[in-house]
Amino acid sequence: MPIMEKETGRATVGQALPKVPLPPLKQTLDTYLKCVQHLVKEEQFKKTKAIAEKFGAPGGVGEVLQKKLLERRDKTTNWIYDYWLEDMYLNNRLALPVNSSPVMVFPKQTFRDQKDALRFAARLVRGVLDYKALIDARALPVDFARGQLAGTPLCMEQYYRIFNSYRYPGLKTDTLKVQMKAASSAPEHIIVACKNQFFVLDVVANSKQLNETEILSQLEKIMKMSENAEERLPPLGVLTSDGRTEWAQARDALTKDQTNRDSLALMESCMCVLCLDEPCGLEARDTTRAVLMLHGGGREKNGANRWYDKSMQFVVGMDGVCGVVCDHSPFEGIVMVQLSEYLMKYITGSPCKMARASSIRDPPPPKRLLWKCNPHIQGLLAASGDRLQRLVDNLDMDVLNFNVYGKDLIKKLKMSPDAFIQVALQLAFYKCNKRLVSTYESASIRRFQDGRVDNIRSATPEALAFVMSMTDERGTFTDSEQMKRLRDAINAQTNYTIAAITGMAIDNHLLGLLRIAKEFNMEKPEIFSDETYSSSNQFILSTSQVTTTVEMFCCYGPVVPNGYGACYNPQSDHIIFCVSSFWENTGTSSAVFVKALNESLLEIRDLCNRSSAAATKPAASGQGASLPYKSGK
Repeated sequence: MPIMEKETGRATVGQALPKVPLPPLKQTLDTYLKCVQHLVKEEQFKKTKAIAEKFGAPGGVGEVLQKKLLERRDKTTNWIYDYWLEDMYLNNRLALPVNSSPVMVFPKQTFRDQKDALRFAARLVRGVLDYKALIDARALPVDFARGQLAGTPLCMEQYYRIFNSYRYPGLKTDTLKVQMKAASSAPEHIIVACKNQFFVLDVVANSKQLNETEILSQLEKIMKMSENAEERLPPLGVLTSDGRTEWAQARDALTKDQTNRDSLALMESCMCVLCLDEPCGLEARDTTRAVLMLHGGGREKNGANRWYDKSMQFVVGMDGVCGVVCDHSPFEGIVMVQLSEYLMKYITGSPCKMARASSIRDPPPPKRLLWKCNPHIQGLLAASGDRLQRLVDNLDMDVLNFNVYGKDLIKKLKMSPDAFIQVALQLAFYKCNKRLVSTYESASIRRFQDGRVDNIRSATPEALAFVMSMTDERGTFTDSEQMKRLRDAINAQTNYTIAAITGMAIDNHLLGLLRIAKEFNMEKPEIFSDETYSSSNQFILSTSQVTTTVEMFCCYGPVVPNGYGACYNPQSDHIIFCVSSFWENTGTSSAVFVKALNESLLEIRDLCNRSSAAATKPAASGQGASLPYKSGK
């Protein structure tokens, strides 16, 4: 499909992509009531139902707001985009690490020595430059939908924000700036963080990009400069790990000095950040590497060797702990996956591109970013470091590599792997808590212009019916009854998924109605002050499927203090789950949840095996779908 320019000079697929639809008001209100009825007390639901009916009544407030949203849809490329971006990210005051920024964890690298690690880093930078060239030339192949409704072309806008976005902290709300100017003003430097010091590495010398050997030589110079104790400056990066309001206040204090303004300008205009991390001295298990990617291990380790406002940070640890840290506001996880996979293939696939010595230029040495710190700023650094340490100590992470089966077996059962895993997550949660809660599963709406995501509410009434039948201690349910409930739960989940990816889910629509009322200075509609609405937006279980084709996995933290983050990566014969929670909340435990999840996956598999055995009883006893029972640990 041809790539065409929009008025802004940005590419989309042809112009062929439709605008995000606006669902009918009645449909959204009916779905909302169905989503919450089994999650709130009966009295509360009666109240909510009355409020929703009043809101949606002919000539009511809902109709007025719906009409205004329709007008907004006509006037904008994407009626929900700005509302959603502010609500989901920019207005959120929590620190970016753990709470917001997802990470990609690479397989542990085995570096022989420091030079070997820097060689890997130089290859990675070269891969980044090649990928950026594809983006700049608008030469990235268009993504097509996989899974449900496969084959539809998807909006590519997010890719064009990878290297030219910066998230500025604000006192009340952040600002995401995207440089969409002519290529001539495009960033031509990266920032290298090393021993909490920051260095400017120009990737172009005499209008020609550096090759791998030249990049390596510059990284070696940076390493040497960072070891000079006399020139060492305070660890300014730790400020970016703080709450957004705190960092905005600290940034205001920094900008009073010209030296700091100059350094910030270079930081804020770079292509990406490369973090050369010190060895952390911990055994590099999956769980350990995951937490180190999320927060760097705090100020005693590599927690200040970061700059969280920048969209892309590539981490290369001297001990082989490597990965990517992203600010989530410019793009979704798929962008991080595609870039990460490209880089890993680039690094491992092509023969070493070290140039001949004769053709090597000697570009100007990298420059250290200078900072002026007064006692006030020193105090802010200490406070930010303390708060980061509390976040580090609070994160309870458990990575489960479930290797009994993967998506191949689920497909053999004629079920959607994603829906199957979501139902298993609901069963695990119910085993731990004897109830279900509002659940978030991100659903891509990239079938539409500038589409980002909406929410699949996985805690369906059908899922509740199934998990209750599986945990019923009186044994009142037969296999065939449980199997019917499993199929109903999976169908409900699949149908909600299809509604969400076609722009017919409820979360964006309800947010739009709330925001447009505020925009027109109308009184806040009662439906949004109702406690059901606020509890339905407290996502105690926040989930996301992030599949990779190269060995690596994604993870993130919970979105509420009493919640779980659950990211999963289904492969043909195994599934990787990254479960996070907070130690400070005594009601959650990642280890307990992972144990329940492991049991749930085995119990559902056993149920399916028994059912298929029963269905083919007279036939031969060997069952294709049966697998030997082994522990999922």
